[in-house]
Amino acid sequence: MSDRVPMTPASHQSLQEELKRLVRVERPKVVNEIALARDHGDLSENAEYDAAKEKQGMIEGRIQELNSKIARAQVIDPTQLNAENIVFGATVTMLDVDTEKEVTYQIVGEEEANIKEGKISITSPVGKALIGHHIDDEVHIRVPSGVKVYEIIDIAYR
Repeated sequence: MSDRVPMTPASHQSLQEELKRLVRVERPKVVNEIALARDHGDLSENAEYDAAKEKQGMIEGRIQELNSKIARAQVIDPTQLNAENIVFGATVTMLDVDTEKEVTYQIVGEEEANIKEGKISITSPVGKALIGHHIDDEVHIRVPSGVKVYEIIDIAYR
């Protein structure tokens, strides 16, 4: 588990804010919920207690996960990059050779990937296929529906 976790500065800050909220707000809140449920008597038939303990487990698991990701973070600021080929953080505009439609994706870490925002994970099939390519390269990407062919028309670091 010593692998570095690449992420943008925005993602790193978001993880830190979530961790702070979980530790300072959610953890104490669920401890109070457990205490209140415990005061209601017999724990073996106390649904509130069971629900609060389950919530506590989920919060503690997420705190551990966030601590691990933050500790292993390799924060990469795309605005500081000046590469000719596609690397983490690149915003890539491609032309679908079959449909003649342009698509633009930013290659980001797993935590911040969101296809609706045009952000794809570096570990996704598309992200992996794009790494190392240049403008005017033709890229063949295996997707569930088959193989898509894209021509890279722009690479930006913003």
